[in-house]
Amino acid sequence: MSKGTVVLAYSGGLDTSCILAWLKEEGYDVITYLANIGQDEDFESARKKAETLGATKVFIEDLRAEFVQDFIWPAVQANAVYEDRYLLGTAIARPCIAQRQVEIARQEGAQFVSHGATGKGNDQIRFELTCYALYPEVQVSWTVERFIPDGCHAPGDLYLMTKNPEDSPNARDLLEIEFKKGVPIKVTNMNEGKSVDSPLDIFSYLNEIGGKHGVGRIDIVENRFIGMKSRGIYETPGGTILLQAHLDIETFTMDKEVRKIKQGLGVKFSELVYNGFWYSPECDFVRQCIAKSQENVEGKVQLSVFKGQVYILGRESPKSLYNEELVSMDVQGDYDPCDASGFIRVNAVRLREHHRLQGFFNTKQ
Repeated sequence: MSKGTVVLAYSGGLDTSCILAWLKEEGYDVITYLANIGQDEDFESARKKAETLGATKVFIEDLRAEFVQDFIWPAVQANAVYEDRYLLGTAIARPCIAQRQVEIARQEGAQFVSHGATGKGNDQIRFELTCYALYPEVQVSWTVERFIPDGCHAPGDLYLMTKNPEDSPNARDLLEIEFKKGVPIKVTNMNEGKSVDSPLDIFSYLNEIGGKHGVGRIDIVENRFIGMKSRGIYETPGGTILLQAHLDIETFTMDKEVRKIKQGLGVKFSELVYNGFWYSPECDFVRQCIAKSQENVEGKVQLSVFKGQVYILGRESPKSLYNEELVSMDVQGDYDPCDASGFIRVNAVRLREHHRLQGFFNTKQ
């Protein structure tokens, strides 16, 4: 008699294939689920392997458009970067994958879910927090342990999406990215005259261009949620281009004080995503606040992509807060330079008092 039904997040690799075989041996019915979020994968080969190993059903779900629209675009709006360097490509994919896993589990009446994330890693937390949030009654059946050395340099063939910048083309790609409400709505290659305008096409094309030029590689040591440091090697070519372009158009169109608050929200959003709390009330609140801040983030950014780097060339916006006449040293406009003297004196009061007291205390000592 079956012990129950398990929906296994399956890749076709060694770890999840071993889990599938073990679950079958333990007496479970196993439904395998493969999520296509844009990775280079032979899905049909994985399907055949799962069926050979005894999977009762195999789901292959194309989540690419949903992943870009519902998960990557909010990260772009947030300028999401964990610990100043990691663009959260892996982290932000997990709630998207796990959400569909839970939907399949509910649909198939499965009591269990399983995955191949390591017991010491972040992905276990991300998968399971999503599953428990969206399917409170579910049980997680098994995970694996895996250890990766962190003392050696990353081999060149480790990177799958990006060329070594040294081997990238000797001619730059000139792009114009158009934003509305903080998300890209069109990308034009000004070298070729080619344009793309659907979310999936935009992100795929920027990955292609960034990958060709070796943009977005990082090799870092990061702080895991569970309290240990780990080495992470990532490549995020399209995300790196979008981050630079979005930072530029956001600064151009957003009020200074609003942006200060929004920067703090972006840091909080990044931590929540990294730690697996996409489906938490606090993350929902932060996403809504960030979306509100993006209402006027609109316009076009021109940039070049070349030899591992993104260079901003210019920007334009109907909602720009840049006033050329106001900032000009040659035109007075509505600004009276005499006002600066009073402004400076008022701000100096606090500094004078601080240093007066410091001098007083130093004299007493």
